Amino acid sequence: MAERFYVPVRVQLSVAFLVIITLSFFFAANTLTDYVSDYLFKQRIRQDSISVERLASTVAPLFASAQEEQLSKTLSESSGELGGRLLVLDMDGKIQFDAYSAMMGQRLPLPEVASLLSGVPQAFGIYRTDPALLGSGHVACCGSLLVGSRGNLGMLLLISDMDGMIRSLENVRSELLLIFGVVALLAVLAVVLFSHILTRPLTSLTEAIRSMGRGDFSARAPVRGLGEIRRLAENYNDMAEKLEHLDQDRSAFVSNASHELKTPMASMKVLIENMIYQPDMPEEIRTDFLQGVNEQIDRLSHIVTGLLELTRMDSHRTSLNMCDVDFSSLLSDAVRLMEPAASTRSQHIESVITPGLQVSGDPDRLMEIATNLIDNALKYSWDGATVQVRLTQKQKKLYFSVEDNGVGISPDDQKHIYDRFYRVDKARSRDTGGTGLGLSIVRQLVSMHGGEITLDSTLGKGSVFTVILPLKNRKEA
Repeated sequence: MAERFYVPVRVQLSVAFLVIITLSFFFAANTLTDYVSDYLFKQRIRQDSISVERLASTVAPLFASAQEEQLSKTLSESSGELGGRLLVLDMDGKIQFDAYSAMMGQRLPLPEVASLLSGVPQAFGIYRTDPALLGSGHVACCGSLLVGSRGNLGMLLLISDMDGMIRSLENVRSELLLIFGVVALLAVLAVVLFSHILTRPLTSLTEAIRSMGRGDFSARAPVRGLGEIRRLAENYNDMAEKLEHLDQDRSAFVSNASHELKTPMASMKVLIENMIYQPDMPEEIRTDFLQGVNEQIDRLSHIVTGLLELTRMDSHRTSLNMCDVDFSSLLSDAVRLMEPAASTRSQHIESVITPGLQVSGDPDRLMEIATNLIDNALKYSWDGATVQVRLTQKQKKLYFSVEDNGVGISPDDQKHIYDRFYRVDKARSRDTGGTGLGLSIVRQLVSMHGGEITLDSTLGKGSVFTVILPLKNRKEA
């Protein structure tokens, strides 16, 4: 199957930042330009309005008294000072005086003229108009009424060029966009660099995951960076380590299970072949051989039963029939049950059991825990030895311990004592019929009851296994 196309994270980050920064800078440039434009236009309106209003108070008496020469002179001088074209119109909207002396007697179809004729004292507008009006496309028109003693005499208009200001604003907008574009480009380059640095741990993690997918559980991701990326690498390494251990345990389990199953099968094969190829075998010997086959079948049955039990526990398919259990009475029964096995080797079970201690649990499983530990202690103790069983209460917990004075367990072996098929003394364990699964089952059952199991052992002096279970509250009973 062809490998699916994918876009690296750093490319996605770079594109996302490029889009965000570009849109942000474009919006900022336009907003800033609009803000500056509004400010400059308001300033222009304010200045033109003040200038025209002042000039209107000077022009009004000259216009009322028909002092044409003085009015023309005033308009010409003021046009140069204000940088625009001054016009005086009568109340019919006709031009009576023009600083440029070019539009006398004409009407101006401007919105500001209509506003002033309607009685508005001042008017201002910016728009495109006929270039012949001022020799320019964009103009500002500011008008003010000429008021005399008998009322409104006419109006004074100042028409000034706006192309220069508009071009300046456009230039500012272009320069801002250019500056922002350069900044955006630099920002994107920085994002590409930093995204490469930030995503490098993810790339390493991806390679480690690919290696794991190929079956290499030893692959680890380098722990770099800060925050979530570092935590992700640490969590992945923890998971990889656990998976590696599980894979090693699985391999060891398959190997050990194969070996454990193969040994009794090989023994049965030898015994059965001897009976097949020796038809005249004495009846006593044949009976012994059949007894040996029966023992090996029992051993196979114990191994398979233990394996099935552990498999069900691992897959959480084992359920407990929980109820209130008098653990003191149950432990006393377990001691009595194991006494015949102890007597075969002149061993003795000494018990110190606090009466009336109750737990919440499965009585059959709790009995399995107790008999397994006592049986294990008997098997690894010398002939004539004493195994001590104690049951006490500390605070709100029950402490059940089994102590023997047998061979003991070395510190190295203690690390693996709960591993499946692990034996401290392989030869002795097989002689005693052990499968190497008992302690694994015990630890699983203790954990299912919400407890824990500990080991204190000295090589050559003996071992003490202690099971700690939560004590049932008497008030709940």
